[in-house]
Amino acid sequence: MADLYHNRVLELAANIPALDPIENAQGSAEKVSRICGSTVRVDVRLNPAGTYIEAISVDPKACALGQAATAILAEGAIGASIEEIRTATDSLRAMLKDRAEPPGGRFWELRHLAGVADYPPRHGSTLLAFEAALAAIDAALSARAADLPIAPSP
Repeated sequence: MADLYHNRVLELAANIPALDPIENAQGSAEKVSRICGSTVRVDVRLNPAGTYIEAISVDPKACALGQAATAILAEGAIGASIEEIRTATDSLRAMLKDRAEPPGGRFWELRHLAGVADYPPRHGSTLLAFEAALAAIDAALSARAADLPIAPSP
């Protein structure tokens, strides 16, 4: 367990940016881990072209691993393209499930969560923030396409 909850993971979990709500959120989503009950809510506002995240707000009610992943997401998300978020999510999932290399770029600190690969019951809570971010982005894009107000996704 020491490789899971080392100092950097605990530092990240204790210093989560973007906790304050954002104005004019365009997409919102909350994801829940069926195993442990952790939740992470993410609200996003995209740039006018809908290609990158202009603002983000996170609300994690999760274990230290979920909070650390949420901190890494919130720190790197502003200015990140939608494709960067998708790639980081896929890379994080591959790191946990297939022991692939950790994500690079603006989400390089996810490498601190590589030890979670040895604990499959912890994979879900570690992925929550990134999965919620993708769902919030999808909600924002759907609302734009339909010209509808935001609605939280399931």
